[in-house]
Amino acid sequence: MFQIYLPIAEISVNLVVMLGLGAAVGFLSGMFGVGGGFLLTPLLMLSGIPPAIAVATGANQIVGTSVSGTMAQWRRGNVDLQMGAVLIAGGVVGALVGVFLLKILREAGQAGLMISLTYVFFLGSIGALMLWESVNAIRRQRAGKSISARKASQHNWIHGLPFKMRFPRSRLYISAIPPLVIGFLVGLLASFLGVGGGFIMVPAMIYLLRMPTNIVVGTSIFQIIFVTAIVTLLHATLNHTLDIMLAFLLIIGGVIGGQFGVRAGQKLRGEQLRALLALMVLGVAIRILLDLVIRPSELYSIVPLAGS
Repeated sequence: MFQIYLPIAEISVNLVVMLGLGAAVGFLSGMFGVGGGFLLTPLLMLSGIPPAIAVATGANQIVGTSVSGTMAQWRRGNVDLQMGAVLIAGGVVGALVGVFLLKILREAGQAGLMISLTYVFFLGSIGALMLWESVNAIRRQRAGKSISARKASQHNWIHGLPFKMRFPRSRLYISAIPPLVIGFLVGLLASFLGVGGGFIMVPAMIYLLRMPTNIVVGTSIFQIIFVTAIVTLLHATLNHTLDIMLAFLLIIGGVIGGQFGVRAGQKLRGEQLRALLALMVLGVAIRILLDLVIRPSELYSIVPLAGS
């Protein structure tokens, strides 16, 4: 009941489950400023979707959820357009590199394994670092100690880099090089893992660029729109791994969930948001790692060619 056939993935899926996945990811996008692909792509793979198709379709769904989240953040004045433009410039280059890399691995039959290993490494390390910092911040707050805030006069090694730009909305005057590098890494991950890259971009913008948390969330989602849109086009034209039917179902749920996520995010403090995001990132990393090391019930299986 409620089964629908996916022509590119060549399998049947439950309509309600796919809509629910889209809504959950949209909620996370609006709440944390992340694309949500770090959760969606592994869940699609666990649902039987071939890895290459899960990556391409997951990136496409993130476009819809990010548009919804950006509209809500824009109304609150939380989007830095100048910073977003620099991040997008780096993201486009990273997306091109990632798409061609995935194409090579897919032709070699190693795409699924490399995607899973990359997820475990990035999600595990970043999630652990974010959780450590946010727990310490919460402890200091409960102990009555002030949480050190970013000061305009506070400098670090980034301020010594050339090609400085002013970002009035974020109250920053820094080199354009770090945002370009962050954008490149996000674009690379978006094309290779089918993620928005928010789980890297959000902590990098907070701790490295020292942007205000509310501006980080809105700007992160804004950048994700353009990078994942480009990734989607590249996968559809070069790798032919975009399942339009699956993407449509995920986008419908994602747009709805995004609006509720923004409202929920406004009710939590910055350190609480970071702690929740860190726990989810770690949970997904552990789940993927278990799938790699636990002996499967069936040693052999038949999968569609698109997943190779």
